[in-house]
Formats: sequence, structure tokens, C-alpha cells
Amino acid sequence: MNDNAEQQPLTAAPSYAAAQLAKAFATALTHEDADTRRRAEVRGQRWRAVLAGMAAGRLTVGSRTPVAGLPAWVTPEVMRGGFATGAAGAGGPLQPYETEIARSFRVPAERRALFAHCLTEGGLAWLWARLDSGRYEIAVPEEAALLTMAWLVRHGETDAALDLAAELEPFADRLRFLPRPADGPAPQAGAADAGAAVHRLTVSDAVDTLVRRRPDAAVETQREALAVWQPFGDELLVHWLETAREGRVLELTPDADWSARGAALLDRYRALAAEHTRCTKHRNPKENLGILRAALEETVAGRPLDARRRGLLRHAVESMVRRRGLPGSAPHTALRRSQAAQAALPSHHALAQVVLRRLAVLPQETGVADVGPVVADVTREESRETGLPAGAAVPPAIRQVVEAALSAPIDTLVERGVVPSAEVMAELLPQLVAATTAQAFRDEALRTLMAANYRAFRGRRSLLLLNLERQVRVEELPWVRAVSGQRAAVLGKPDGDGALAVLRQLGELAVQAFPGTTLPNPLVRELGLLARHGDLGAPFVEELAADIFMGTFSPKFLTAARVAGELLGGTLYERYYGIDYNGIRNLAIAETGAALSRPHGARTPPGFARLCAERAGNAAGSGSWSVAANGTVIEQAQILTTHNLATLVHRVGIAPRPGWADLARRSFGTVCRLTARVHNNPRPLGTIKDAAYAWRQTLFHLSMCPPAEQRRVIAGLAEETARHGAHVTTRLAPALAGLLLVAEGGVFGADGTADGGRARRLLGWSTDGHWMR
Repeated sequence: MNDNAEQQPLTAAPSYAAAQLAKAFATALTHEDADTRRRAEVRGQRWRAVLAGMAAGRLTVGSRTPVAGLPAWVTPEVMRGGFATGAAGAGGPLQPYETEIARSFRVPAERRALFAHCLTEGGLAWLWARLDSGRYEIAVPEEAALLTMAWLVRHGETDAALDLAAELEPFADRLRFLPRPADGPAPQAGAADAGAAVHRLTVSDAVDTLVRRRPDAAVETQREALAVWQPFGDELLVHWLETAREGRVLELTPDADWSARGAALLDRYRALAAEHTRCTKHRNPKENLGILRAALEETVAGRPLDARRRGLLRHAVESMVRRRGLPGSAPHTALRRSQAAQAALPSHHALAQVVLRRLAVLPQETGVADVGPVVADVTREESRETGLPAGAAVPPAIRQVVEAALSAPIDTLVERGVVPSAEVMAELLPQLVAATTAQAFRDEALRTLMAANYRAFRGRRSLLLLNLERQVRVEELPWVRAVSGQRAAVLGKPDGDGALAVLRQLGELAVQAFPGTTLPNPLVRELGLLARHGDLGAPFVEELAADIFMGTFSPKFLTAARVAGELLGGTLYERYYGIDYNGIRNLAIAETGAALSRPHGARTPPGFARLCAERAGNAAGSGSWSVAANGTVIEQAQILTTHNLATLVHRVGIAPRPGWADLARRSFGTVCRLTARVHNNPRPLGTIKDAAYAWRQTLFHLSMCPPAEQRRVIAGLAEETARHGAHVTTRLAPALAGLLLVAEGGVFGADGTADGGRARRLLGWSTDGHWMR
């Protein structure tokens, strides 16, 4: 196809939505858990809305404005895969807080009436009080809109306030623009520093998690068996042993006193059985306890035992004595004492209630600055109040929930394992980025509001986008645009303050903590925002989805490849992957000139897409399409750009500790661990892909090492594979042979192999079966 030819916009097919609807329908009908069935039913209703909207033309899935009549800035309700349902995140029925505010305003409980009242003197006074006290919450960005308008009015920006109100007014009947009142002030936008405290869970989140924990049925059943039924079984055994002579039960005839005491035992049994219902072994007629009880029922009722029941009774008594000794004997007493001590241990559920009481007195919407007192042993005072033994330790499963709410610098959370992956790290970055970007606003109230708005904005789910459209940015929200002039030039100072310093710290931490993991897209978006605010011009690129990729890349991919070439020209990385970074530099210059000469033409760099396709072995314009073929092209783009590593090093200036050699070794450890999972894996391709991506990270880290250090690291890689088993050594042998070949000056053939196939270039995607399988 001609690069300049006009192309019809691509749209998403409904097949994915239909498959998700069928899956939700099946779960709603067949799942054993009622809550899961209800959630699946709601999910199914939303997928039906997606399909109905697509069929009626109300939804254009793949567009950044997927819902007819709603602008891009409106937060859409988004399902899995990026499909919009047609509903707005700030829409739906009135929230309870809106109804309460309408009552206090003495206006009808309608959103348009609430909106209109907020433009009056009384409504503005209410909004100003929220701004002054900070007692509000922003769950979706729209809830920051009227607060922003009120701030503009107070500071004499009347025209901007009127323009904002006019832009919001057409949606005043559908969307909620009022903030949620809160008992405490919103978190302040602190200093722009990656050392600021963040938390994975709030105290409220930790409380909810612990509240949902139910007592462990198996543990409680065992506790009941040890504390109730084992002692009662001993009493029955002692009672029957009174009828024994020379070890044989029923050699002595039971008298009236024995029968009366037996009847009392049976009455107590019925009371115990009614109260303690977890353990059911005592009801089993084949269990020893069941045999002793049933025989006693018959005997107390005056019915003689037949030969079969007498034999069962004698066998049960003999086996109980043989296994545990006579009740009262030293072995039997020691056993029962040990079991009683075990049964007396406090349950995890009971200890969770103690922790919940400790959490209840803390601020609920922040993290925990010091988790030590929350997870400390049970105190004497708590023992008196709860009956739990003083000094009882909080179990690890409950400690982990509380530790997830630890509020500390993000590097501390990584070190303590609270942040175990780059994906979890990405979840926390909005807290830091919100504070960092808000620092540009000189007014404290506006700074706090914009930080809250950004945190809410980052809860917005990404849309499925086609035609190289990009996700809506926070700067596009009308209320953010309205105060953009209030920003002070404090973010890009040459002394390293502001966004650039935070970007450098976070980039270093991500690469240092997770050297074998590619930066996940949510983390890339946060770093990209910091780069924009720092006016750095650093091209951060996202990982593209192979199932919707249509063979084109946005201009920043070529820019990122050129940055990589400036850093990696002549290195092991360039040689291993057979890259011509000089050629990429010339391509970038040519593409820039072509774009300038065609101001209304395509914004995509077709030369870069062709290069990636050629490197992947795909014939340009062949018309073939498959997810695997797309994956091979996307992987080549990742190789050429280093998927943001070169940008972080060359433009941002990261210098991870304790050095590149350490990162290379640890990254290769990730390669080995992933390769180990390929063994006996019925679906290994995803794991192979991740192993190849970790291998690419290893090559980059090696290329940053001085030559002598690089040689030492490469020499030790084979030893690392041996620690992971023979199948790992066998699978990685061709890749290691290829690395050694290139390090010594050799090259791969056109097919990515050398030395008769004993040396291979390790890639993640393949269209004809992967050699690593």
C-alpha cells in the first residue's frame, strides 16, 4: 500500500466482547459461589451494553471518543480489553452524598440543580469552605471540576471560570462535578521528591481485607476435634473400660450406677454435638468414637449388644488403648497435654480482630507510618479484654496485610518486599507523580486539589485505541486546562529539583530493583508524564498489543531508536542484534524531513515500520496477518529502542547501584528462572517471550559494562545456568554460545544462527515454532 494513500480508520470487531459475554454468562449460571455469580451477572450486563452500543452505532470501540455525544475528557466505564460500555464513570444514579448535599442546599435532588446552585453565592461559599479545609475526596476526576471553578472565581479569574462552567454545563444533568465531603483533609501535595512516603494499601483497605478473612474451616475443625471430641472420647473409653476384665471389654456386667453415668454421658454428648458442629467424625458409625457412643446408646436403653456390635466395641477399645495408651498413663497424659496446648492457641481470626481494633484508631485514608505497634504481640490489657493469651504473636498472613499498608519511601517498600514487582511499583507511582506535578501550582489549595485530581485520573482505565490514537492526558481535562496558567516554572530547574530529579530517582529504582523486567505500560506512562513536565523530550514508548497491532508506529519509536543508537553504537548490544544504528540515525533524519514536507500527511514514520518488518522476516505489503507475526515486528521495535532503557540512561541520566555488572547477573538470573518454567509447560510461549525480554535486558546491562568486567560476567553465566537444573542448561546453551560468539567478534548468519545451529540469537516471538520449546 502507498504510504501516502488515504486509509479508512480501523474499528474493533465485536467478537472479543461476545466471547467475554459468553464467559460471564457461563460463570453466572454455573459457579458455586453466589457472590461470584452476582459479579458475573453484572459483568454480563455491561458486556451486553457494549455489544448493543456497537451494533447501534452509539459506541466506536478503538476511538479515544468511543461514546457518541461524550467528549474525550469524560471518564468512560471501561471493561477488560479496553472496551467502553457507553456509561460514564461520573454518571449513573445520584450518589448518597449528592442527595445529602441537595438537602443541605435546599434544591431538588438533581444534578443540574446542584450544578446551578454551585454557581450562586451560597454554592461558591460551600465550595470555598471545602478548598480551605481540604475536607473532600475526588473519586473520579470530574468531581474536581466545580472546586476548580470556585478557585478561579475566588482568585479573580472570572472569565476562565465562566468558560469552564460553560464547557461543563451541557453535561450537568448526567455527570457529577461535586466533590465528596470527607471527615479529614485530603493528603497534602508534599515536596517533589521520590523519597516521599507512599503506600500500597490505605488503613481502610487493610481493614477491609482483614474483615473479609473468615476463620479457616479446616483449622477450626481440628481445634474442635482436639479440644472437644478427643477428651470426650477419652471419657467414653474410661467408662467402657470399667466393664473390662484382663483387658477385655464387657467381661463385667454393667450395673445401674454405670448405666446412669452412661446416660449422663450421652446427654452431654447431645449438648456438645448441638454446640460444636464443625467436626463430624463423631457421627461416623465406623469411627471409634461413633462405635463407643452407639454401643452405649444400646446398653443404656437395656438392649443387649449382638455379637457383631460386641466385636466392633472390643476392637475399638483395644485399638484406642494400643495407639495412645490407657487414659491417665504417662504417654496418654503427655499426648493430651500437647494437644490441649495446640487447641488453646489463638486462632488467626481472633488475632485478626485484635489487629482490627488497633487499625480502627488510625486515620483510615492513609498508610501506616509504623506497622510495628499494629502487629505487635497481644498485650496484657488486650488479653484481659479479649481472653487471648498475653504475648500471642500475630501470624505472618495477617502481618503481610498490615505491612502492605506501610507508608514509606518507595525504595524502602521495594527493599522490604511490599513492592515485589515493577507492576506493583507502577501502581504506587501516581501518588508520587501527583505530588510532583502539583508542585508547579503556587497556591496550596490548588496544589492539593490538582494532586487529588491526578490521583483520581490515574484510576481511569485505558481504552482500546486504534489508528495510533493516544490515551487522554490529564492536561486535556477542561478544569486542568483552566488553571494551566497558574503553573510556576519550578519543575525543570538545572539544579535537579522537581520532575527531572524524581524521574531520575524512579527510573533508577525500577531498573535497579527489577533488572530483568521490561517497564510495564502504567509505569512508562508515569515516567513519560514526568519527562513532559521536565521538558526533557525523552521518548518513552509503551509495549504494543500484538492482537490489535496494524503494522505502524508513532514517531516517538524512531526517536527512541535514535537515542539508543547514540548510546549503543559499536557495543555488544548492537552487534548481538545485528543493528545498524548509523542507518537508523539517517532514517530518522530522512523521516523528519519527509514529515516537514508533508504537514498534512501521515504522522507515522513508515520507514521505521518497514525496518522492523524486514528485521522480523516479514515481507512488507504481503497482506499476511497473525498475532505471532505482529509479535515479531513489535519485538524488533523493542530491540531497536531498548524499550526505554537507553532513554533512561542517555536522556534521563540514571546510574543504578551497585552497577551494571550486578544488574546483568541478576537479570540473567531472571532468564534462568523463567526458562526453568518452560520445562513440562503445556503452554510455554508466554514464558519463553518473557525469558527473551529478560535476555534483552541482560544484553543491555552487559553493554554498559567496561570490556574487562563484561568478559568476567559472561564467563560466569554458564555457572548460573547449572544452578537451575540440566534442562535450563540445555535450553540456554545455544543462546549462551551465541553471546560468546558475538563477544569474541563473531556474527550470526541471516537466520540468526551460527556454528551449524549450535549458537542462536534468542528472541521471544516466532511464527514457526520456537527452538527453546
